[in-house]
Amino acid sequence: MIRLLLAEDEIALAKIIKDALECQGEFMVTTAYDGPAALNAFRQAKPDILVLDVMMPRMDGFTLARTIRQMDPQVPILFLTARSSTDDLVTGFKLGGNDYLKKPFDMTELVVRVQALLRRPVTVPADERPDLYTIGRYTFRISQQTLQIGDQVESLSYRETEILRMLVEHANDVLRRQPVLIALWGDDSFFNARSMDVFITKLRKKLKADPDVRIVNIRGIGYKLIC
Repeated sequence: MIRLLLAEDEIALAKIIKDALECQGEFMVTTAYDGPAALNAFRQAKPDILVLDVMMPRMDGFTLARTIRQMDPQVPILFLTARSSTDDLVTGFKLGGNDYLKKPFDMTELVVRVQALLRRPVTVPADERPDLYTIGRYTFRISQQTLQIGDQVESLSYRETEILRMLVEHANDVLRRQPVLIALWGDDSFFNARSMDVFITKLRKKLKADPDVRIVNIRGIGYKLIC
């Protein structure tokens, strides 16, 4: 399930949005009715995407987004607002918003925009990534696409390298399946998901020399690299 945090001070509208999203069968929605409550919910729920109303009591959506961006520069943010000025739109994007939907809006459009944001691959620029990682007793070199333990060196394919890189960047935490599929296969279809499973199996075999290193399934969500 995709964890979505909705911050909206209009309680009736918040319920409508929550119902519209959860009817899709893929969203688990946490609702907050003001900025501080939303910030607390963000820390606890660790959502995959945020839908933030701009005009909220105690802390507006822009201030909330600025605070969240200091903690997580990657999580997608969609702003909801009754404001219509270009300045407000620009402010939202400058604060790290990924999309902006003006009230009143159609619920179908909101759902489509949320789904589109989730399809965008979130990646760290290549020149900012470390090239070498230690995984238990293994040395993982991204540029060389190799995995080494002692004198034994295993060559990795491009997809094996990228999947392992994402797993390492989320080491001991859950790596969600959908962003990996979008980034490496272009969509999250059933057949591509099965293909990803094959690559995970290959990586497990190449990591089996160190019993303290494991890739485990997190049912219905993704994988976790334990090391």
